[in-house]
Amino acid sequence: MGRESVEEKLRKSSNDRTIVGVCGGIAEFFGISSFVVRLIFLVTVSVSVWVYLLLAWVLDDSYLLRRK
Repeated sequence: MGRESVEEKLRKSSNDRTIVGVCGGIAEFFGISSFVVRLIFLVTVSVSVWVYLLLAWVLDDSYLLRRK
């Protein structure tokens, strides 16, 4: 009861970044490999480019990025 819990929220990753951290953030949120997320984005490239750009604009940065 004395522990503070960090709200689990979809964010850009600070550790697993290739471009801006969207795929890494999705992977961290769902607890899967970022390779799998990137592969899904690659296979569905016609739609995923727009989704990626939208998420890169909308998602908050990781807590670690905000502390720097």
